Amino acid sequence: MDLLTLLVQSGVNGLVIGTMYALMAIGFTLVFGIMRVVNFAHGEFYMIGSFVAFITYAQWHLPFAMTLLITIAVVGIAGALIEWLLIRPLRADELTGMIATLGISVVLQNSALMYFGASPRPMPDVVSGLVRFGPVVFSWSRIFVIVAAALVIGAFWLFMQKSRTGRAMRAVAQDREAALIQGIDVERIFPFAFGMSVALAAVAGALMAPVFSVSPFVGITPMLKAFIVVILGGLGSIPGAVLGGLLLGMIESFGATLFGALVADMLQLALVIAILLVRPTGLMGRKEA
Repeated sequence: MDLLTLLVQSGVNGLVIGTMYALMAIGFTLVFGIMRVVNFAHGEFYMIGSFVAFITYAQWHLPFAMTLLITIAVVGIAGALIEWLLIRPLRADELTGMIATLGISVVLQNSALMYFGASPRPMPDVVSGLVRFGPVVFSWSRIFVIVAAALVIGAFWLFMQKSRTGRAMRAVAQDREAALIQGIDVERIFPFAFGMSVALAAVAGALMAPVFSVSPFVGITPMLKAFIVVILGGLGSIPGAVLGGLLLGMIESFGATLFGALVADMLQLALVIAILLVRPTGLMGRKEA
């Protein structure tokens, strides 16, 4: 296999990984931007999304479009309830709220471990077959992940820009007191934002379930990488989360192809450190007044 073929395939794999990181990071930064809470349970909602997809698609044989809708509904409602029952009473203290999300992470992961067991479970591809462009060969399932993730990110952007609720969420993220003065019900925005953020993580888990396996520990790495992406793109910046996710995914894919997985991880961290030395707020972050 020549170098050009390796680079093209690495580019496709980088887009697959990068769009997953972007979905994770968008949800992560959405909660931080609106609620000022670092959600350490974000990876577990990715895991729940992968299991919901496994049950509805692999076991119940529902169409994958319906699987995604069910995943969004189940995880989104669960996230809103968790915010209302567990996070809202602790919102006055940001540190206590973050510790609460860490506890939620432990509970969710161990509950999945007790119910499903520790063994990884494979999930069938949504789209089968291979794509060939001369010597370059890659699977339709990976193209499907890229397209589906891009559509979800685009739908989220349109919602935030055009809908009344999306504009209200942006107003709360920019200035909570000014949003209250304008008549925005901040107490209703918080559970909706939290539910939407974890639903995005669940969609990432559902889309990646056929690419990787499904297990109670599948959300650990995406959570860590999403945290890196948020720092890289800028805390609270949704465009920065998308840009950082794609950039990190490309570096991981090309680095692993050319130098190996260990060197790829080191390159990712070196990039983050270099960018933060030049721009301490991240690629698209802004200094708070």
